Amino acid sequence: MSSAGQNVKTVRKRRGLTQRELAEASGVSLSTIRKLEQADRDGARLETLRKLAVALGVPTMRLAGAPGIEEADPITADRWAGVRDALERPPLASGLDDGPPTVAGVRASLDDAMPLFTGDQLAHLSVLLPPLLRDADALGPEGRTVRVRLLQLAGWLMVQTRQFSAAETALERALSESVDRMESAATINTLLWLLLRQGQLSKAHDLSVRWADETEPRISRATPEELSTWGWMLLRLSAAAIRNGQPGEADDAIKLASAAAVALGREYTPGNDFLRRFGPTTVKLKAAENAAVTDRPDLVLRLAERIPLAGLRSTSNNRNRHILDVADAYAKTGQYADAFGKLEQIREGSPEWLPNQRYARDILTKLIKSRRTLTVEMRSMADAVGLPL
Repeated sequence: MSSAGQNVKTVRKRRGLTQRELAEASGVSLSTIRKLEQADRDGARLETLRKLAVALGVPTMRLAGAPGIEEADPITADRWAGVRDALERPPLASGLDDGPPTVAGVRASLDDAMPLFTGDQLAHLSVLLPPLLRDADALGPEGRTVRVRLLQLAGWLMVQTRQFSAAETALERALSESVDRMESAATINTLLWLLLRQGQLSKAHDLSVRWADETEPRISRATPEELSTWGWMLLRLSAAAIRNGQPGEADDAIKLASAAAVALGREYTPGNDFLRRFGPTTVKLKAAENAAVTDRPDLVLRLAERIPLAGLRSTSNNRNRHILDVADAYAKTGQYADAFGKLEQIREGSPEWLPNQRYARDILTKLIKSRRTLTVEMRSMADAVGLPL
């Protein structure tokens, strides 16, 4: 029996509930609970465990044990093999005809590549990053700043594509070379996202609490970068808490993040780092995400009406995730055409991002179940998100 299934069964019996009663209380199907407890399923979705935990009155991680983690598929892993190799092995010696890399040259190459990062141009990045990482490694101590930034971005991409071990390698390397609190916090922000995606909620919670305490500024004197950094630690704390069945703590963290955003008064991007863009709109996006996690589709749609997306780039950290939350809310409220329209919106703006999103596959699965026959567009979308029919 899987540890998650054993934990569910143990807590359910302590509560004096039958499997059917737990299904009714949680909204999880009886067949899913039976398969989980009988170990017919290899672990369970974090969303499923959260619903069961709420019904049983325990934190999600009390049930999770060692949750199954969906890693990258073989095609994705093969595409990024060069990046993983560059992260984990020392730089290659320069050829006889190669001049040594320079800090200015590597920085210029990274600046030129930024539109690829902000536009989720994954195919191009998988080719460009290996030599750029090796050049950055060859710079020595004088290339520390550009190397840290490149490692942060590489770690983010590895999280994005579910290559978690490589992501941890990149982020640990970036953290080891960071020399000030703000630089370290930028790496910790992505590391927290890695932990959340792995389902390590308790670890993410504790780390975000620590860094929120360490970066909390005096608001009346805080710089925009300090407010942005603290705000993101609070948003990560809220994300960990809401997923671990601690809605009160999640709400408190969102309120504090909102205070930081109000003090900023606008969306702010420290050092032109799109991963740390923070402000009132970002907080609203994450509040809607919390509503989605706790299965409140009506609230997601109400909040979405007040979120201005026109000025936001189609970055996977914020805007695209929010559009998926809205699509899911439409699907759960029976507005299937609107839900499919949101998936099409993401595919049009970020076609290389979408296949890495299990969330998108789950939403499309709901839409397909609502149909007797599939349209050509639905079959095309299934191919786009990697959903076998």
